[in-house]
Amino acid sequence: MSVSLILASQSPSRQRVLVDAGIRPVIRVSHVDEDAVVAEEAAKRHVSVDELPIADRVQILAKAKAESVARAYRAVMQTAMEARGDCVVGRPLDGVIHSKNVENAREQTSAITRDFSGVDVPKTSEPIAASVANAAGERQGLASGDGGPLIIGCDSMFLLHGEALGKPHNAEVARERVHELSGNTGELYTGHCVINLGNGEVAQGVSRATVHFAQMSDEEIDAYVASGEPLEVAGSFTLEGLGGAFIERIDGDPSGIIGLSLPLARTLVNRVGVEWTDLWNETGQHFDIDDPASTVAPKENVHQPGDGWVQCNCGRAHWGLNGAAGVLLARRDAQTGLVTDIVMQHRAAWSAEGGTWGIPGGAIADGENAIEGALRESYEEANITPEDIEVVGSYREDHGNWAYTTVFAFEKPGHTVIPAANDDESMEIAWVPIDDVPNRKLLTAMKTDWPHFAKRLEQLAEEHASELL
Repeated sequence: MSVSLILASQSPSRQRVLVDAGIRPVIRVSHVDEDAVVAEEAAKRHVSVDELPIADRVQILAKAKAESVARAYRAVMQTAMEARGDCVVGRPLDGVIHSKNVENAREQTSAITRDFSGVDVPKTSEPIAASVANAAGERQGLASGDGGPLIIGCDSMFLLHGEALGKPHNAEVARERVHELSGNTGELYTGHCVINLGNGEVAQGVSRATVHFAQMSDEEIDAYVASGEPLEVAGSFTLEGLGGAFIERIDGDPSGIIGLSLPLARTLVNRVGVEWTDLWNETGQHFDIDDPASTVAPKENVHQPGDGWVQCNCGRAHWGLNGAAGVLLARRDAQTGLVTDIVMQHRAAWSAEGGTWGIPGGAIADGENAIEGALRESYEEANITPEDIEVVGSYREDHGNWAYTTVFAFEKPGHTVIPAANDDESMEIAWVPIDDVPNRKLLTAMKTDWPHFAKRLEQLAEEHASELL
């Protein structure tokens, strides 16, 4: 059994610890207001923040991070479970192949990106529930069992001379901190919280290690601070980077110093009902998000489970080892029930077909079904909050060994989605008037599909008009 691990952190060090241990985690940033969380807990205990033991502080924050990501995933799972309507399945390659042989079909599609205009695409229809089920009819996805996925949240703090040292953020503070570290001994505490989304079980723990620092010269301190490494790390040092040369000895778990204790994490994973070895999924393959021919990812690219290029039956390379999916979210007039606007993504210039307009979406992660993947991607990219929308249908463009699923959704009555570009994949995310969509420079696939999508949105709005009354 393979179980997905979701890391509630964007820390490259924590990700690297897991990857080196054979686990490629899904990265989901928690966006927790750390100061507010700690202050709230201190108030509950009727003590000041400084009076909270450091072990308690890191545990409080680790749990807050894991719970924040868990809430986001539960919202995705709930909206996906409530999805209604039909999944229309189009098989454009079958339409092409009916008139040409396989090689000609590939030649016809290889020079363009998912453009099947002029092709009579054979279509079938099935309930959405059936579209995310396996051959035995059992629902697949995050909510399909009690064996995960798992979420792990971590937080680290360094204690020197009884004082908790956080991230210095600027060179002046970092220089003072490193001077203090030189020739001294401190303690690094890392809180961990593991949540099993499948069965709801939670396990927590804190790792502790003592770090003995070498005596550093003023020149070494200046050079280390100038490198920028100590500015954004707890305690102003790293074990796995340039700072490792200035650490003489560690008493305790070295991986805990980096930000995630593997022995403790293994124990916690076992406590929530999962075997550590079931998390092993790292293949060593890396992919450049921009170049299908590349086998080496740019340093800044975070490769996650499900990322990668598929050499598709259509002759193109498509992104998403498990396929890809996105949300076509529509807003309706409260009086007439007619669709007035849809949420669109103005794609970043560096992306494929950069500068065009489409819908937010991306690769389906390991363990997700297409509906869950679309909801998660649209939330992360465009701030389409799953609790504020309802899924009313989908369309899967099926190429055999790869598929793209467009999920049709409406804002729930009385709810409002405020779209926003949450990452660098978009120039902007905006509500676009329905009549203005054809006037935009559309992504090739969107341009091909829009006439069909507009007609289906009209039909779906008609079917669900009574819900607005």
